[in-house]
Formats: sequence, C-alpha cells, structure tokens
Amino acid sequence: MAQERRTHAGSSKTAAASRAESARGPEHAANAACQTLEGLIGHPTEGVSAVRRSDDGWCVVVDVLEVPRIPDTTSLLASYEVQLDRAGELLEYRRVRRYRRGAADE
Repeated sequence: MAQERRTHAGSSKTAAASRAESARGPEHAANAACQTLEGLIGHPTEGVSAVRRSDDGWCVVVDVLEVPRIPDTTSLLASYEVQLDRAGELLEYRRVRRYRRGAADE
C-alpha cells in the first residue's frame, strides 16, 4: 500500500513537470524572443516568422520594423534569428535579412 502511494506521488510530480515544460513551448519562446529583442534593439517587432526547437532551447525568427516610411509599403524590415535556452533566456541574436515591406520573397 505504501509502495502504491509512493508510485502515485512520483507520477504526479512527473505529470506536473511535463505540464510546466509544455507551458514553456513555442508560444512562450516566441513571446520571450519578441520582448527581449525589442528591449535590446529598440525597434518594434512585427511578428514571428518561424519557431523551431534546437538542442539547447529554441530558435525564433522575429520580424522587426527598422525604418518606418510613408507609404508603409516602402518601410524597411529585418528578420532576426534569436536563440533562447529552454527557460526562454537569450543566448544570442543576429540579423539575417533586411527587406522592404512591399518586396516579394525571392
């Protein structure tokens, strides 16, 4: 009986850890990347183009408005690749592309 209680308690701890890990999934990584990058570079984020899990955390591609212009279709945007650890802390970031809002992908 005591063995059953210990096994049940251990499985509930594992389930709680699993739920906590899923709460820190791609949505958390995307939000953390946007907030951190905006604070570092001082430009507003436009959105997230990609999120992928890496060996040590997450890689998020964030689109940023770097130079607003009128008309808006001529504004300059950039894509930044942001590397986060599993907890959502910044490891590194780099700009990988700069483009006009109205430009089609190549």
